[in-house]
Amino acid sequence: MIAPFDSALFLSMLALIAAVIVVSALLSGMIERSGFPQVAVFLGLGAVIGPAGLNLLNADLNSPILRVVANLSLVLVLFTDAVSINLTEVRHHRLLSALVLGPGTLFSALLIAALAWWWLGLNPAVAVILGAALASTDPVLLRGLLRRPDVPPGVRQALRLEGGMNDAVLLPIILIGMTILSQGRALTGKEWAQLGLNILILSPAAGAVIGLAAVGMLELVRKRIGVRRDYESIYSLGVAFAAFAAAESVHGSGFLAAFAAGLTISAVDVELCDCFLEYGETTAEMALMFAFVLFGTSLIWTGLSIVGLGTLLFVGAVFAARFLAFIPTLLPAPLSWRHRLLIAWFGPRGLSSLLLVSLPVFAGLPGTQGLLTMCCLVVLCSVFLHGLSPMALIRNQPGLPEAPVSTSIPTEPSSTVRESLAAEPVRDTASATPSSEPVALGDPEYITIDEVQEFQRRSVPVVIADSRSERTYNESTEEIPGAIRLHPERAIQSAAQNRIPKDHVLAVLCA
Repeated sequence: MIAPFDSALFLSMLALIAAVIVVSALLSGMIERSGFPQVAVFLGLGAVIGPAGLNLLNADLNSPILRVVANLSLVLVLFTDAVSINLTEVRHHRLLSALVLGPGTLFSALLIAALAWWWLGLNPAVAVILGAALASTDPVLLRGLLRRPDVPPGVRQALRLEGGMNDAVLLPIILIGMTILSQGRALTGKEWAQLGLNILILSPAAGAVIGLAAVGMLELVRKRIGVRRDYESIYSLGVAFAAFAAAESVHGSGFLAAFAAGLTISAVDVELCDCFLEYGETTAEMALMFAFVLFGTSLIWTGLSIVGLGTLLFVGAVFAARFLAFIPTLLPAPLSWRHRLLIAWFGPRGLSSLLLVSLPVFAGLPGTQGLLTMCCLVVLCSVFLHGLSPMALIRNQPGLPEAPVSTSIPTEPSSTVRESLAAEPVRDTASATPSSEPVALGDPEYITIDEVQEFQRRSVPVVIADSRSERTYNESTEEIPGAIRLHPERAIQSAAQNRIPKDHVLAVLCA
């Protein structure tokens, strides 16, 4: 029998989605300038509409909406993390990657698990699950931090690598713990082999096959018909969900498959990655913020119900465990002590920890009922401490260098742009008298190579800017000589630093 349509619930959810989108858009500029954690805003929004506020929605453990959104968000977290991985950067910083994702992440999880077993008296398998969940660094909190131009480059690289890949290291640990709890006994050799086959082969293989098939179909359609760039981002989201469904249908882990699919796309199709990062990442981030609002209605505040000397000391020990794991781990890396300390401190716990620890809780496994409450307390403390500390710890630190502005138009072309750009000699617009005759553009939003040449022939001041995505810019060995670098996420700031005159024509390469 079909359940009756609940119009009140539908309107509440529609209003909530609208509120998340509107609030995130209107406050985005203020939050970015102030450094205030964006997550805290959505947790506050959840509190306003929750039982303690307007009582419009209460997403507790039994809420089907929370369960669906939590699983959906975890798929998006893992897929987005994988797609955003710059494999060239990983190879270039292979030592740092190995240290952060290997001993750094694993030692953190092990130390927290030992604390949970000894301090909280948890079952060893339950303690391992909690340790793995609390060792996860939150990509949403890190995303805001890594966008700051004053983050030191070494710290940025380490945290970007960790935020993009450590969930894939920790998720198998949680799956193993869940399997042991579900069996209620030690696993036999055959069961360990089956579990290893699932985690190491079956689930990643399902994701990789879906990723390769998706890239192949997209490439075929690109060549024959063409695909709009914004729709490629939607296509990426479909690939993530298809990978999840494929793995679950063969009794694998859909979450690991989603990560494998994203990693496959990152390795095979950089253009599709860039499309997703330009358009789809915003959609994914809205879904994650929506999950924060749902947790913020009531569930996350249950962490405050267990506040006491013992639990606060445990929270402090969790933060200290990261220092104990990362400081010795990072010794072989060519980093200053200050940078090591910053990396060891900025391990924010947030939505990823809540989502990971929710897996055994939603499954109803024995001994996991209190895990989410403890995790909520750690996350609340982390949002406050890690969210506000960037303003005090990394202010006035050098960020990414900006290329100096050129005083003349580039006189040599890049072979990838078009040889025709250099077909005619270019005059220096700083000393030439511009023509009063207007240049007609075929499209007011786009400028062609021929139109740039026409501006140059008439001595119209033109500045050529390279605003390619960071991934494409870093992986490319080709450039337009004399072009300035406008960072795509900080275009206005870059333009101001390079002193680009407002009356000049700006020709932007943004492929």
